[in-house]
Amino acid sequence: MTHLDSAKAWLEQDPDPVTRAELDALITSAEDGDATASAEVADRFGSRLAFGTAGLRGELGAGSNRMNRVLVTQAAAGFARFLLGREAHPSVVIGYDGRVNSDVFARDTAEIMAGAGVRAILLPRLLPTPVLAFAVRHLDASAGVMVTASHNPPRDNGYKVYLGGADHGSQIVAPVDGEIHAAILEVANTTTVDLLPRSSHYETAEDDIVEAYIAATAAIAGDPSAPDATPRIPVPFTYTAMHGVGFETSTKVFARAGFAEPTVVVEQRDPDGAFPTVAFPNPEEPGAMDLAEATASAAGSQLIIAHDPDADRLAVAIPDAGSTSGWRRLTGNEVGLLLGWRAAEREVAQGGSGTLAASIVSSPALSAVAEHFGLPYRDTLTGFKWVSRVENLAFGYEEALGYLVNPASIRDKDGISASTEFLAMAGELAAAGRTVADRLREADEVFGAFASGQVSVRVTELAAIGRIMARIRDARPAAIGGIAVTQLDDFQSGFGDFGPSDILRFWLEGGSRVIVRPSGTEPKVKVYIDAVASEGTAEQRRAAALATVAALEVGARELLAE
Repeated sequence: MTHLDSAKAWLEQDPDPVTRAELDALITSAEDGDATASAEVADRFGSRLAFGTAGLRGELGAGSNRMNRVLVTQAAAGFARFLLGREAHPSVVIGYDGRVNSDVFARDTAEIMAGAGVRAILLPRLLPTPVLAFAVRHLDASAGVMVTASHNPPRDNGYKVYLGGADHGSQIVAPVDGEIHAAILEVANTTTVDLLPRSSHYETAEDDIVEAYIAATAAIAGDPSAPDATPRIPVPFTYTAMHGVGFETSTKVFARAGFAEPTVVVEQRDPDGAFPTVAFPNPEEPGAMDLAEATASAAGSQLIIAHDPDADRLAVAIPDAGSTSGWRRLTGNEVGLLLGWRAAEREVAQGGSGTLAASIVSSPALSAVAEHFGLPYRDTLTGFKWVSRVENLAFGYEEALGYLVNPASIRDKDGISASTEFLAMAGELAAAGRTVADRLREADEVFGAFASGQVSVRVTELAAIGRIMARIRDARPAAIGGIAVTQLDDFQSGFGDFGPSDILRFWLEGGSRVIVRPSGTEPKVKVYIDAVASEGTAEQRRAAALATVAALEVGARELLAE
């Protein structure tokens, strides 16, 4: 079957008038000899979005290589078959965010699941991803589906899957992803979506599930009026939802926890799938927090709390008179260190022995915290699906702004609960006449100064990623940024307790580390850089670590250059 034949067959079963019209026009142009249209048809039908450990994620549009109602319906039907093969009476809870078609994809999923005989529970409205992840455990569901593309570009959407039962509400991992993908392909290859049974007899959850999440999350902050509570005072802060779904739920949690009412970035408060004020709806991206910084400066805030569009990530900024904007954006590693330190102190105070965990591309600082407090520590592969599965987990994080502070309630990164923990910490520091910056300086004194950096190359064709990784393997550098390489760990065939993964980890003189890997969600090759300095004053340690990172960043760009 040619790509054009595949496009015509797709058109016949597409229930969406928007993508039908789009595809019909494309087919007509291709048949009229338009080379650009023919290339577009080939791109859309020459491959298929694969269902992997991140579920599905891609650009909206007609075709098997795009996110659309046909693809989502096939995914729902295949996932239903998988669940019915695991248990006689499975259940699934379904959530969605404010991106284009998220609500449509969620309803399609609910109808297909119900039609297949799976108990389907649709969340009452668009809500943050952490609420869905919480609901899987709270409702003891067999599975969960969240329709979101998180912090991806505006034209993207996605389909994230969780499993209950023995998986405790974590995201799927191999080999389950392959089994689900096979079930989806079986649906796609044997029937059309218009013939799949649908049912409107799915359930819509009540608001009590949202209330349960709010109560459990606010409780993280503790009761400041309790006799043995650490004193804290409200810290004035600015909050942005980044045009996502975090505002309503987050502000209710903040109020319940007794924090100051935030100054809200009004322009970014409400869900808007077009993300009009940001080029890229990711707090890590340059310019994404400019509005928040301007708003915070005008309001006299002492802290900025930012979520990504589905509120599973947290970004933090603190005042910095030396910065052009007046603000210092903390890295994910810095926030992870502060929250992990807090978790370790609590764990020891309560006589526990919970494990601290981070993905291998995150800073080694958390392992230093664990060693200091005599607690177990685990490295995991990248992705919260791995962090959340660590046994006896007390706290886990990864450098891409993901933190898990309440593993008893949720097994995924959660920007709202992490915000709650961070605001509680800031309030306690303020009560003692200290700031977050003071706490970071103290960390340099106690654990050593850890600094991190990241260099990435975005590619236009995925094949370029393989070429870059192969070239680095074939011509292994003796030094990076002028610092000698002492050891190379290649995870391609498995390494230690880790299964095969496309990761290269370089150890360098002085204890520095450079990790190279493809991104799991974007067409990028990423380099993660970490350095540590433990000699001299806190200021001298910080300066030495930053200088090493700067040298390694130059070397990393040379390493990635084609």
